[in-house]
Amino acid sequence: MLLDDPQEWNSFGRPTGRKTSQPSEHDAESPVWDSYVVLEGMHCAACALTIEEALRAVPGVQEAEVSAATRRARVVWRPAQVLPSQWMEAVARAGYRALPARDAFVRELRQAETRRALWRWLVAGFCMMQVMMYAWPAYIAQPGDLSLEMETLLRWASWVISLPVVLFCCGPFLRSALKDIAQRRVSMDLPVAIGMLITFVISTMGTFDPSGPFGREVFFDSLTMFVFFLLTGRWLELRLRDRTAGALEAVMNRLPDSVLRSRGCGNGQGGDGDDFERVATRRLRVGDVVRVLAGEAFPADGTIVRGRTHADEALLTGESTAVPRGVGDSVTAGSYNLDAMVDMRVDSVGEGTRFAQIVELMESASLQKPRLAQLADKVARPFLVVVLLAALAAAVWWWPSDPGKAVMVAVAVLIVTCPCALSLATPVAMLTAAGTLARHGVLVRNLQGLEALAAVDTLVFDKTGTLTRDGLVLRAMTAAPGQEHDEVLALAALLARQSMHPVSRALAAAAQTAGLPAGPACGWQLDAVQEQAGAGLDAWVEAAGGSGQGMRPPRLHLRLGSARHCEVAELAPQEPGQSVMLAEATEQGWRALAQFHLSEDLRPEAAHVIRALQAGGVAVQLLSGDRPAAVHAVAQALGVVQAQGGCTPQDKLAQMQTAQAAGHHVAMVGDGLNDGPVLAGAHVSFAFGKAVPLAQSRADFVVLGDSLELVLQSVLLARRTLSVVRQNLGWAAAYNAVSIPLALMGWMPAWLAGLGMAASSLLVVLNAARLARRLPVAHAAMSTAATAGAGGASPALGMAAAGPQGGR
Repeated sequence: MLLDDPQEWNSFGRPTGRKTSQPSEHDAESPVWDSYVVLEGMHCAACALTIEEALRAVPGVQEAEVSAATRRARVVWRPAQVLPSQWMEAVARAGYRALPARDAFVRELRQAETRRALWRWLVAGFCMMQVMMYAWPAYIAQPGDLSLEMETLLRWASWVISLPVVLFCCGPFLRSALKDIAQRRVSMDLPVAIGMLITFVISTMGTFDPSGPFGREVFFDSLTMFVFFLLTGRWLELRLRDRTAGALEAVMNRLPDSVLRSRGCGNGQGGDGDDFERVATRRLRVGDVVRVLAGEAFPADGTIVRGRTHADEALLTGESTAVPRGVGDSVTAGSYNLDAMVDMRVDSVGEGTRFAQIVELMESASLQKPRLAQLADKVARPFLVVVLLAALAAAVWWWPSDPGKAVMVAVAVLIVTCPCALSLATPVAMLTAAGTLARHGVLVRNLQGLEALAAVDTLVFDKTGTLTRDGLVLRAMTAAPGQEHDEVLALAALLARQSMHPVSRALAAAAQTAGLPAGPACGWQLDAVQEQAGAGLDAWVEAAGGSGQGMRPPRLHLRLGSARHCEVAELAPQEPGQSVMLAEATEQGWRALAQFHLSEDLRPEAAHVIRALQAGGVAVQLLSGDRPAAVHAVAQALGVVQAQGGCTPQDKLAQMQTAQAAGHHVAMVGDGLNDGPVLAGAHVSFAFGKAVPLAQSRADFVVLGDSLELVLQSVLLARRTLSVVRQNLGWAAAYNAVSIPLALMGWMPAWLAGLGMAASSLLVVLNAARLARRLPVAHAAMSTAATAGAGGASPALGMAAAGPQGGR
């Protein structure tokens, strides 16, 4: 029903400009809307026909087009007669589901551009083959084989077939050249367009006036061939850009679509009433009061005005421990409400939230231009002027002896020396690598970071949230005398499943891993439970069979939480990490049943990633704000020689600057707000996707996945990318060094110049396309992965985990 709000229609449709004069109680005259939806449940063309018939049967639906291939529908409807919920309900009655295609028009624009490029390429290819067929007799004919009438007919046929190439396929080049002339600038399309026009004009003159100065030979075959191969390179480049854009779009929509807002806040005036309505998140305004249920994400930055809960801010801070949030505390968009319903006042929305910065990351990669590409552009621009002057000089030199040859030598120089390959060499490789990384969960914010990453010889890791996972793991448990380990763990898990706290989730996961039954199958069933924020759980459980289990009564009062909450003494000495108690009520008071020792979970792939980096010539360091003993224990387990704990952000930055002053190229892998300065100070930096947006905005790479191996693969791909860039630049330079003298001396005909120039651009694009296959794998590292495996997170490693405060 939210989609019936006119403010929502722009999110998945647009007015067509046509009007309907049919009366409505809201509008006397309203526009006709053109909307797009994605369809679920359809499998064939018959499904498409069924949906079309269902939509067209709805009064007010003017048109309905369904594509079986894309599983999308276009619906043209009149708001005066029907609303989106009504025609979507018609789809549901037909047995399918319609969802708003909110990004339809962004993708459609890109797809339309791709379709136009493909049509130009197809037309150029078809015309090229036809023109070559008509030109072939002139190449193989001996003197006297072709009559003048036949040769004239073949030329006229070639001219007619070349017209679509010039008028349609060459359109982008000619328009770009006209803009260059109007703005008095020189770009790569200018010499190309000049070469195309000169070739077509002199060939046309030769066709109309065979006895004139240019009638000896026509060059329609060279023109069409040149355009075809150039469009091939451009189309492949466009496809690579599309793949990059599509991968980046896949990480959007992480905030809730709708939220409960107080009805007294419809105009952003705030309100404390209990009457709430569900509205789209986009309609929130500063001052609104919204209700966030347990398990929902906070839709904006704001302040708690009612209730108390724990917030999981791992998405934004990288810290695994949930933080208590009560009245007056601030909450951040994208974090999760774990415990109870709360009301919050909106302080910042949209672009004002820190979460919105991740959306900016998705656009930055396509807008960035690498340093090598900037250098190539600087070289290309003066080179273009030299090309134009060289072409003019060649025409002047050859004109006295043969005007026709002079013109074609000039065209050959214009075409063969166009630095398309030089300018494509870097950006096409960088964008391909960025798209490959994005498809595997790594956003490239700064394309120059790929250049810097390829030269890195030192990599600095943070510990918490980077070498360790976001969350806790049960490392060990101490059962009270006379208690069975499995029984007390099952009881603890029964309570823990009622909470979203990281400790509770760790206990529930441990019970599941141990294969312990859940629910009544464990012998007990939950009767009532109450969670006290920041303390633990109080619960009453009953025996599933109605009688006690062993020596236990049929009804138990249990507590799970801190020793203070359970009112018992700890069963084991305090160790690094976090511990919780399970206790039961007796006539003499509370009695401890078990103590559970938890710690941060060391990533199982961390050991072999570090070994692979070291084998690749990258020195690995560990700098953390956690206790030195815990940091050194982790470093020893992972094979890191240089490690330092108790570091402030300033200490980390000073350590990095010292390494940089010694001539090292340093990369930083961090997570959390206090990593911002060191991420900004490194030559290149990584932030994991659960880091705060501030850290992400300062990082060159954002790892959205949960695998540390993505860092290793990014390093390897950056090295391969720089190698491809060097190959492309070397090829472009060698090609120009050989072809320019040949063209100036008149030894390179126009068709060969066009083929050479187009082939050089195509070769550069295809060479870069090799980067799109897959992420590289460090074979030496992978050979040891099996021995690392899950064993990388051994009990000994748990001793090195951070305490409850989770130092960085």
